[in-house]
Order: sequence, then structure tokens, then C-alpha cells
Amino acid sequence: MKVQRVKEVLDASVLCGEELLDREILSACAADLMSDVLAYVKTEALLLTGLTNTQVIHTADMMDINCIVFVRGKMPSSEVIEYGRQHDMVLLSTSHKMYYASGLLYNAGLGACG
Repeated sequence: MKVQRVKEVLDASVLCGEELLDREILSACAADLMSDVLAYVKTEALLLTGLTNTQVIHTADMMDINCIVFVRGKMPSSEVIEYGRQHDMVLLSTSHKMYYASGLLYNAGLGACG
């Protein structure tokens, strides 16, 4: 699934990486514990999270995750957005809760990590 389709399915806004919306996403993971991300996420995955700190970007970068969706309308600071931009990530924000956003992506055909 292309990131552009993820954006449409979740009615999400692009925080950075608009020029990268044609990237392919193979699976999705929803987590607020970065240790779970390190343990279960595969590359070319999308991360849904409610955390908005730089640790999320750092963890995603380590795991070759190139798209993060902040759920529940969470908005990271400009520092976090800039950090994501520096790491060539697409950062999105959706008003949907994590569970609902996961269901929407699943129903649209995006499988789970792990």
C-alpha cells in the first residue's frame, strides 16, 4: 500500500515528507512501547503511535520504518518533525484512535507486522 493511500484511509494530515507519499508500505504496527517496536516490527512498515517524542523517530530509524502515524490527533513538536524530515520519514497525524486506525488500515488490505 502506498503512503498516499494510508493518508486517504486515515484522513491524515502530512507533517513532513509530502514528496515521499509514493513509498510502499508492506505492513503496519501499532505501539506506544518502543521495545515492542524493536522486537516485532519489520522493515518497510508503518508505525501507529501516540508517542510524540524524538525517541519514536530514533527507534523508527533503527528499524528502517519510513512512515509514522501519530494517532488521537497528537501533534509532535517542531523539533520532532524536523528530526523526522532529516531522516527522510513521512510523518502523518490522524484524529482516529489507535485501535480504529489499525482497523481501517487492516480493512484496506494492509497486514500486520510480526
